[in-house]
Amino acid sequence: MYREQFTGGPEAEADVAASSDKVLIVVPCLNERAHIGELIAQLCADTAQLDRQNVVVDGGSTDGTQSLLAEIAAREVVVTVIANPKKFQSAGVNLAVRAFGDGRRWLARIDAHASYPAGYVSTLIAEARRTNAASVVVAMRSHGTQGFQQAVALVQNSAIGAGGAAHRRSGKARFVDHGHHALFDLKRFVEVGGYDENVSHNEDAEFDVRLVCAGGKIWLTRAVDVTYFPRSSVKALFRQYRNYGRGRAATILRHRKLPKLRQVLPAGVVPAWAALLFLPWIAIACAPLLCWSALCLLYGAKLGMRFGPRAAIFAGLAAMTIHLGWSIGFWLELLTGSRRARDDDGGRFAAVLNAGDAAS
Repeated sequence: MYREQFTGGPEAEADVAASSDKVLIVVPCLNERAHIGELIAQLCADTAQLDRQNVVVDGGSTDGTQSLLAEIAAREVVVTVIANPKKFQSAGVNLAVRAFGDGRRWLARIDAHASYPAGYVSTLIAEARRTNAASVVVAMRSHGTQGFQQAVALVQNSAIGAGGAAHRRSGKARFVDHGHHALFDLKRFVEVGGYDENVSHNEDAEFDVRLVCAGGKIWLTRAVDVTYFPRSSVKALFRQYRNYGRGRAATILRHRKLPKLRQVLPAGVVPAWAALLFLPWIAIACAPLLCWSALCLLYGAKLGMRFGPRAAIFAGLAAMTIHLGWSIGFWLELLTGSRRARDDDGGRFAAVLNAGDAAS
């Protein structure tokens, strides 16, 4: 699962960080038997120089992941496996912090369905120390092996799929308002209340809003990045982005923040369909939907052409699936109202912390 050691970057600083920092490494997972074993083995080897505790939080896997994790934990003293009854990744990370965060300086979040370079955690710690950031985030690149998954990766790595988000494109390291979560100053994570455990998706962006409001700085490093393996079917991709759309709408409602342009544009897909369905006698009602469809298909064809006609067709389909799923989820949440817990709802992570059950 880990890629070759990156070239360049603050390796010397990472070595210094490795010898002096205690880190809690949390891996939320669900049905990852195919590669969780390799991921944990590489993670243990790569962080051997750290004072670390690896905690795998399983959300109720049914594919044999749990039995495999039990075998790994039996032979690896630095690996602990716990169950996540709430299933959400947000709840899983919080659960691990409450149980194992005491005395730890850093919290590293490792997503199971991804690949990481050697020296990943050590480099993140070095970056946090160098920049005095409350959170270090990383760039993410999608990688698909073949077929529809390959097309999805092409789209997710492009402007039409990611909307130009800083952590989805190349550029300079800098402070940002959001990115792919990688490392936290554990004290600051706890102080702002951890993840909202009622949020199934977009918990990272929702957390970042609170962190920035509390004065925390988020550093987007370019020293290391993450390779993500996207969904390989239309159904799974649609469901994923529908949930993303709902999560983003809930965050907007909760914090009363205007959406960014890259979020407004895909949100317009559902109104475009509605115009076509309810105003079919007005020719101009077809224009937005036709323009969107043409953009997705043509841009997708351009992205996928170098991999052949099949990839060109699939890329356009992937772009349309991403936009439609996100837009449907976004409007569902806006129209039904956010059911997410508010800051004083008693189920917040902060309330547990105040009871003395979590890390300090």
